[in-house]
Amino acid sequence: RSNYYHVGRKIFSRLVLQFGDIFFYHEVYNQIHLSTAVEAIQFGNSDTLQALLCYYVTSSESNSYAEDWFNLSYARVLWPNANMSSQRISEALAQIGLEENKRAFLSKYYDFVRSCELNEQKSDYGMREDGEIGDGILLDSTGLPNDAKLPLTSINNHNGLISLEVRLIYVVQQSTGLPLYYRCVPGNVIDTSTLKRTISELKSIHVNTKFALLDAGYYNGINADNLYDAGISFVTRVHGNHEIFVKSLQQYRDTLESKDNLVNHNGRFIYIQECDVLIGSKKNHKAYGYLCLDTTMQNEVRKQLSLKVTDENMSNEDAFIELQKKGTFMLVSTRCIVKNQILNLYYTRNQVEEIFKIGKKDDKMLPLCIESEATLRGHLLMTFIAATFLKILSDKLSNTSFTLSGAFSILKHQQAIIYDKELITSESVKKMNELYKLFKIKCPETIPYSPTADELKRL
Repeated sequence: RSNYYHVGRKIFSRLVLQFGDIFFYHEVYNQIHLSTAVEAIQFGNSDTLQALLCYYVTSSESNSYAEDWFNLSYARVLWPNANMSSQRISEALAQIGLEENKRAFLSKYYDFVRSCELNEQKSDYGMREDGEIGDGILLDSTGLPNDAKLPLTSINNHNGLISLEVRLIYVVQQSTGLPLYYRCVPGNVIDTSTLKRTISELKSIHVNTKFALLDAGYYNGINADNLYDAGISFVTRVHGNHEIFVKSLQQYRDTLESKDNLVNHNGRFIYIQECDVLIGSKKNHKAYGYLCLDTTMQNEVRKQLSLKVTDENMSNEDAFIELQKKGTFMLVSTRCIVKNQILNLYYTRNQVEEIFKIGKKDDKMLPLCIESEATLRGHLLMTFIAATFLKILSDKLSNTSFTLSGAFSILKHQQAIIYDKELITSESVKKMNELYKLFKIKCPETIPYSPTADELKRL
């Protein structure tokens, strides 16, 4: 048998380990005290669970490469009894993803989230004095393309793009930006039909939801009724063809661009007209409407409209009507929000988009390539945990020159060499030292090492 480790045509020494990124992950993982929640997952081989989570966080490669990663990295020293073969990982994910394990994890995880909560004040939400105080949630969904024929995989048409996908719903806490809950539904299920069940599941697992921020895809009269019945206040955007938006535009567009309506939002001038609206399936619930005109967006689309007028021989009257719509959008709230704060409040929704971006770029939400629904559920739980870790790490890196992927890319070049009774780490360069210092981590020059019998076989 060869003394070297082969990955395709590449040859690697078994005595040199990829070290820095694995060591860094392990130190930060212990700092943030997420381990109690992870350990609540009932899986016989804890080394496999811990090594798999590390792989989900530090590597964006497919699970089929996990065994090579394990055999060539410091992970095999930290979790020597892990079994990272492709078949064993599929079996492990099927067990990890059981509903019992999901609930056991979430129960302990919510204790962790509570310890991260920020002090909530009315000013944080821009609410007037008659507004309520409560835990806010952000809710959105994203598609996970998957060519495997699973009950959860269906054809979805999103803005004209056809794909075979699973629809993943995430609930994120407004005050911290941390993910709270997730559900997956077939790709052809529309967002409006998922809201009531999502809220019901949150209540069943004792997640206090007093306030929700929703995208336009979740709003219709029935969902407004359901949220009222559940005692949940909400802010949502409404589609451009919705009756509330169309009527408000007709009534207020001519007077929208006035000095009293002008708001400076993050360097963009936006006109906002407050108005009373009636919502719900029977239009019997009073709410607050905010008709908005984003002048920056309007200017960006004027050129496109000009080309359209020329190509389609559009009349001046039709062009004027189109121009009046450009850059406008409508927000609806069941709470009375200060006009110059409504956009700050609504755009905290971007934290959900950030989680999806982290999950798809730095985590392993994609590509799926999963052929078993049981394995898929385990994969989604692991990506949820990894996204939580990466979100916390991203927040800590937010005011630095480092990105998530950049940090791990830098650190993975630090190695550790195996000797009889110890590991000797290579020197950490400037950027590595900056990362270690940022997280108050001291990188050791040597690490005591006593290889297991399995490890001796590897060597």
